[in-house]
Amino acid sequence: MADNQINTKDFIIGTLVGSFVGAATALLLAPKSGKELRSDLNDSAVQVKNRATELAGTAQEKGVEWKDKAYSTTSDLTKKAVDVTSDLSKTVADKSQELTESVKQKTADLKDVVEDKLNDAQDKAEDVKDSAGEKLDDAKDKASDLKDEVSDKIEDVKKEAADKKAEAEETASKKTAEVKKETKQAVNEVKKEANKKS
Repeated sequence: MADNQINTKDFIIGTLVGSFVGAATALLLAPKSGKELRSDLNDSAVQVKNRATELAGTAQEKGVEWKDKAYSTTSDLTKKAVDVTSDLSKTVADKSQELTESVKQKTADLKDVVEDKLNDAQDKAEDVKDSAGEKLDDAKDKASDLKDEVSDKIEDVKKEAADKKAEAEETASKKTAEVKKETKQAVNEVKKEANKKS
């Protein structure tokens, strides 16, 4: 893009040099009296001054235009970064909520299963108690083992939920960092572009 555009400063310098060279060539090649030559020189100087003023105004307008464009682009990129960060935060919050609800549901389900198993074990223990004390001890051991197993499963579910939550937060953190990096790079590119055009 920069290769296709003429640098304003170079253009102004080229125009001024071209004007001076043209005026000097015209003066040297045209045989005129001193008074006419001075008049022509004055006219040429006024024309060069007017042209330089006109080009300076154009350059100033372009500079203001580029500055406004840079501010606008930077503002848009900042807004986009804020929106993406907000979306990522909302996603993390939603995922955390889902995981929490999932853990609560699994815990409740396991509790129901445990209660059912304990009730079954107690019923069997009652039946076995009538027949023999030894069978009663076996039933109690099974109930205890079952309770330990269920406790282990509950701990496993909690650990799994915590791991998933940490993974979701890490993913969101990485995405946020990437968006910030891309935004910073875009802002720097816009600033570089504005500096080049200045």
